[in-house]
Amino acid sequence: MLNRILEFSIQRRWTVVVATLIAALFGVRALWVLPIDAVPDITGPLVQINTVDASLSPVDVERQVTFPIETALAGIPGLERTRSLSRNGFSQVTAVFRDGTDIYFARQQIGERLLGVRDRLPAGAEPRLGPITSGLGDVFMWTVAFAHPDGRGAATADGGAGWQADGSYRTPEGEHLRTPVERAAYLRTVQDWIIRPQLQGVPDVAGIDAIGGFVKQYHVEPDPRELGAYGLTFHRLIEALERNNVSTGAGYVEHNGESYVVRAAARLSSAAELGELVVAERDGTPVRLRDVASVQIGRELRTGSASESGEEVVATLAGSAKVLPCRGTWEFNEAGPLAWLAGKRSLASFRMADFQMSFG
Repeated sequence: MLNRILEFSIQRRWTVVVATLIAALFGVRALWVLPIDAVPDITGPLVQINTVDASLSPVDVERQVTFPIETALAGIPGLERTRSLSRNGFSQVTAVFRDGTDIYFARQQIGERLLGVRDRLPAGAEPRLGPITSGLGDVFMWTVAFAHPDGRGAATADGGAGWQADGSYRTPEGEHLRTPVERAAYLRTVQDWIIRPQLQGVPDVAGIDAIGGFVKQYHVEPDPRELGAYGLTFHRLIEALERNNVSTGAGYVEHNGESYVVRAAARLSSAAELGELVVAERDGTPVRLRDVASVQIGRELRTGSASESGEEVVATLAGSAKVLPCRGTWEFNEAGPLAWLAGKRSLASFRMADFQMSFG
């Protein structure tokens, strides 16, 4: 047998050479398209359904949210199993599908099932699908912080944007940040409204999560004694806030051949404007919100924080980019610098030289 193989190879040497070259080309092509990753993503297609309702306990979340959603998913083609997590005010249901299932088909089927279960969920509970990614999808992380924490070593610019002589920070919008909570909340605002939209457009990025900082809120703290003195109730206060924070349109007015759009822009944009709201009238004198309540910038309750170099960072915000399935870190390395440049460019375009991004 061996003699025949050698005889065939000698007599048809060019055929053997051509076959070897063809096999080598196929090998080079296979090596070129072979996915390379430090930690290969071997998870199957999965879809996460997140529901938030702060008024429910873990038992109520399991009974009223998690269980109805899990039962509604039963019977979806390709569904292998479901697992769930019920916490205080939060429900997460993960549906795992067989390998080879089209992730977009799976999400469409789950979306159709959720339409039928919404009526059985508590009021205010809105299930949402998570990003198209897996547990190994976090590949790019960065932090956003003041270039000079607490203004140490920074040049002061009284009256302009930047650190002020009294230790506060004045934003480009003219807002003064005097407390650590306000500065941490502004870092979260920079992340969510300036950096996130820029990085969201990078190829293969499925989603961006943010931790740390504080979600900015306006807190209205009524004084029960003042409310009683003016004969007002909490419900009346809530109605006044809702009624005075709307913008309405009234068509247009024609004058000298031109049309002028008529609209009432009453959206509130600062704590000072909130304090000037008229909530009632007594003997011809308006009763303003600041007369019966205190208005200040606050924060949303959180259950975690960001840390850097092993220490908790109060005024630093951390985020991570999640890539699409079958897009490993090797492919994302080409898009990573684009994400970094997009974030830096976004800070520069908004003239925010007092902020810096660092990644790991």
